[in-house]
Amino acid sequence: MQRRLAAIVHADLAGFTRMMEGAETRTFRHLKSAQIDVWRPAIEAGGGRLVGTAGDAMLAEFSSAVAAVSAAIDIQERMARFNEALDESQRMMFRVGVHLGEVIIDPEDQNIFGDGVNLAARIQAIAEPGGIAVSRAVKDVTELRIDYTFVDGGEHAFKNVSRGVHVFHIRTAPGGAAKTTTRVVPQVVLHFEGADSAGQKYGFDVALDRLMAASQGMVIGRAAEQCELVVAHATVSRRHARLSLAGETLQIEDLGSTNGTSVNGTALKAGTPAGLQVGAKLRLGDVELTVRQL
Repeated sequence: MQRRLAAIVHADLAGFTRMMEGAETRTFRHLKSAQIDVWRPAIEAGGGRLVGTAGDAMLAEFSSAVAAVSAAIDIQERMARFNEALDESQRMMFRVGVHLGEVIIDPEDQNIFGDGVNLAARIQAIAEPGGIAVSRAVKDVTELRIDYTFVDGGEHAFKNVSRGVHVFHIRTAPGGAAKTTTRVVPQVVLHFEGADSAGQKYGFDVALDRLMAASQGMVIGRAAEQCELVVAHATVSRRHARLSLAGETLQIEDLGSTNGTSVNGTALKAGTPAGLQVGAKLRLGDVELTVRQL
């Protein structure tokens, strides 16, 4: 086995399943165009190697973290121009993850494997659609262009990874002139509305881009000073539940509340996130809220 240190770029298309269901042929054509006209030129220009593609995922290897980050930014800038010609529902929003680690090389086809590749994929999954997320190992050896900045995304516990991984998001700097696909993310708002058993109405709105930027999610509860989302009801705990995104999946997690949390009548176990779909009934204590998309 051959091993070497590499900067790994892993990318995945957000909403691919939905796009394929809506227009399979068109989505496939746009994806192939993005691979040929955007990804390959950007990777080659950065001195990297496109290791392979599998469906909507792409994997590339670079000899330096600086080159990998530059190429990732170049890709998202090119994708912004690529998306300008498409309707909003057809835009291709890639999540990109970058990690610096050791890889194993298959001598037959030069494919790469190992913890470094797995971590790049895990980091990619928490990047914003159209955005870039990197590990601390990458951030510590990379200096960004003036148009961009690192935003601390906190430490994450990934499945089958024994240690916490500190993640940083790359975003356009305030006043920066650069345009990436994160600038064209559709503005989606989730509306939570309902009432308690006495008919008293409660509700709140959550902007999806704000939720994406909240690496630890957003806490729902009675205490305004401790929560981002407030439901001021006596049966709702001060910190009752946490709303978050896992990839493209909206999740709700009970935080050990006194009166419990349930989704569509199913009680949640404290500390175990559950999926929350648009149209679902979310109960916090005696308050039942319906989830809608504006």
